[in-house]
Amino acid sequence: MRIVICGAGQVGFGIAERLSTEGHDVSVIDVAPDLIANVRDQLDVRGVIGHGSHPDILAAAGAADADLLIAVTQSDEVNMVAAQVAHSLFQVPTKIARVRAQSYLTPIYRHFFARNEMPIDVVISPEIEVGEMVMRRLALPGAVETVRFADDNVVVVGIMCGDDCPVVDTPLRQLTELFPNLGAVVVGAFRNGKLFVPQSEDMLRTGDLVYVVAPREQVRRTLVIFGHEEPKAQRVVIAGGGNIGFYVAQELEKREPGTKLKIIEASRPRAVQIADALHRAVVLNGSALDQDILREADIEDADTMVALTNDDQANIITCVMAKTLGCTRNLSLINNVSYPALANALGIDAYVNPRAVTISRVLRHVRRGRIESVHSLQNGQAEVIEAEALETSTLVGRRLRDLDLPAGVRVGAVYRKNKPIEINGQTQILPKDRVIMFALAEKVHQVEQMFRVSLEFF
Repeated sequence: MRIVICGAGQVGFGIAERLSTEGHDVSVIDVAPDLIANVRDQLDVRGVIGHGSHPDILAAAGAADADLLIAVTQSDEVNMVAAQVAHSLFQVPTKIARVRAQSYLTPIYRHFFARNEMPIDVVISPEIEVGEMVMRRLALPGAVETVRFADDNVVVVGIMCGDDCPVVDTPLRQLTELFPNLGAVVVGAFRNGKLFVPQSEDMLRTGDLVYVVAPREQVRRTLVIFGHEEPKAQRVVIAGGGNIGFYVAQELEKREPGTKLKIIEASRPRAVQIADALHRAVVLNGSALDQDILREADIEDADTMVALTNDDQANIITCVMAKTLGCTRNLSLINNVSYPALANALGIDAYVNPRAVTISRVLRHVRRGRIESVHSLQNGQAEVIEAEALETSTLVGRRLRDLDLPAGVRVGAVYRKNKPIEINGQTQILPKDRVIMFALAEKVHQVEQMFRVSLEFF
């Protein structure tokens, strides 16, 4: 594909890095010469200095021949105008734009993004998506990472195997024998900085981060089996009252009315603003790096510290300080690509990576075949892909044990007639099944081929 990316910040660079390594023809636009110089030096892409919404700059980036425009600059308005110009002047088939301001996304104004209005095919709102991911983490304490598929009926959870994990040093094939009705499948493990697909004879080790696919109703039982029986948080302290922190606070008030919530916000005007908008939360004005402020928030009695500021280092230090002062668990927002792999060593129980959330949304529209959803893991080392099996798919009509799947690929779940079915070696995939698969990055293209529409289909 020929792809034009507007914005060379963390997200734009991450998308360009991922797509260029997959062989796509990528151009990146940004007004900052140093960011474009960085893109040119490190990636095999074209870099264009200028405004992504200007026709001449888009033309120089190859918009006339582009299949996809991805606008992820810091300005909503630039992103939207870039999509409009790409549509009106260059007839780019698919436009993806990041839009942060919630006013644009109010349901009564949603028609604004219709094709005959502001023609954006996919609107990405990181604040909402990241906020929802934080909510899912809070709902499943003990999970390091949580992603939902198949209309929220199948969940992929990342689980840390601690010293008290009952299933370490046990061959994976025995887990099926020990828990025959669980319906959970171990699809990946992260060990010593490397992600791999374990085989049935492999054993998990203390310190492994394991990725498990399970039906939604079996997720809590799965966490217990892996040694995580943490109760749902009743006392939460949020550091950072920005868009994400405010969204999480609002949703906690709506969904968990019994939760006692306190927010620490450094900006006094912002603290006053969110205090007026919230109903039950206590808002404190100050720095979450100040131990006196943490104590004022009664951090020693809190179940969970949720650090959601724009500063990774501040988030991590806040989480560590909170646990030192007596808080039971923590959850941190982490943007830096180097930090997630070190999260456990840094004292972080769970994290959310906004960059990974946005990249995953984009990848869904880059992947070929009947792809329903995509989520990137461990800075792009692997993907979980949900796709619909067509009649011509090589997966259909054969037992799972007979499928010649590449090494590094595993079927985690099959969703049929609005429910996940229990799978084993005898299970056959049928047309219209939605299949959730784990694939290492170098195997993703082969997974795409399994779900592409062949000429026979027509």
